[in-house]
Amino acid sequence: MSNTPKIWLSKPHMGSDELRLVTEAFASNWIAPQGPAIRDFEKGLEQATGVRHAVAMASGTAAIHIGLLLLGVGPRDIVICQSNTFVATANPVVYLGATPVFVDSEPYSWNMDPEKLKEAIADLQQKGLESRIKAIMPVHLYGMPANMEEILRIASQYDIPVIEDAAEALGSSYNGIGCGALGDIGVLSFNGNKIITSSGGGALLTNNVHQSDKAHFLITQARDAALHYQHSELGFNYRLSNVSASIGVGQMMVLAERVEQRRQNFRRYQQYFAKWSDAGLQLKFQDEAPKSFSNRWLTSILVDPEKCNGLTASELLHAFSRENIESRPLWKPMHLQPLYRKSPFYGSIVSEQLFSQGLCLPSGSNLTEEEFSRIFSVLDNVFSAFRNKVHAFAS
Repeated sequence: MSNTPKIWLSKPHMGSDELRLVTEAFASNWIAPQGPAIRDFEKGLEQATGVRHAVAMASGTAAIHIGLLLLGVGPRDIVICQSNTFVATANPVVYLGATPVFVDSEPYSWNMDPEKLKEAIADLQQKGLESRIKAIMPVHLYGMPANMEEILRIASQYDIPVIEDAAEALGSSYNGIGCGALGDIGVLSFNGNKIITSSGGGALLTNNVHQSDKAHFLITQARDAALHYQHSELGFNYRLSNVSASIGVGQMMVLAERVEQRRQNFRRYQQYFAKWSDAGLQLKFQDEAPKSFSNRWLTSILVDPEKCNGLTASELLHAFSRENIESRPLWKPMHLQPLYRKSPFYGSIVSEQLFSQGLCLPSGSNLTEEEFSRIFSVLDNVFSAFRNKVHAFAS
């Protein structure tokens, strides 16, 4: 392992206003999970995404949980989920006693395949389970919008609500509409590695004032409007603190800048890999469809050994690790996870291939020139050794 400083996959990137806003929260003694910064943060999210109502919460997982509750998901119900995602997409389905049904990815965006979605609904319909399908949950993976036009068309045909897992996609849009604002409910995450952070946290997005009011009610332990503490419904302690929201307010001020920095990272990797294409390295990026605008939260590649003369993503990952540079495989599909191995799955092997061939590259908006030089040096060494090996084999 190298003794050089660690290059993280996506570390927090603070601007100039976050510390000032947090200091103001301390000075005003708004430390508890309430205060003016929370509403300011929510207003910023509403403006950025175009929704009428944002509800700040403790995590993106909490927002999915509450979103599913608002859509009436309960025991024995079915939620159709994207298999190629983080486990936090699916876990809240199980919290509610419902069953996640997983759908494969399309090769283009790496997100939910509309054709497999139709196949899943048709099969569940044939089994007499259509009435139990309470939601469809696509994911905008690594900030890349899913094929929402087709997914929403299918959902409308069967009258199934859509909850968007836009945890990684703040600042992304589809057909000019912000990700998270396309379905019935959207979800964002502000975990420390996201494009902006509130040191943890998440948000639920909706255009329905009743859903917004209900969400605010549920995340504060569902306390009734009474002078004493009275509770008629099961609630949750999912509130975001005013201090965390203060960080979020400052981060929202630089959102557009952070998106452009991530997209610049992507273009830089594109230019770098282009020079190796004539050496037999046909590396593939996640494609941006004509109607899609990705925040490029993480620049991710596919390393197909058959198109790269035997080179694998694992070799690159280990080469980075030896130099104290963080990279990571694409998500292991949910239908392959031990936790969900018995869950229904509709698809072929696309998400499995993405997992076996994919690699997320260091993508922080605060990567320095020195750090990029270290990243490209590792890649140069691996690719040069690969080229020499190929030439030796050919001779």
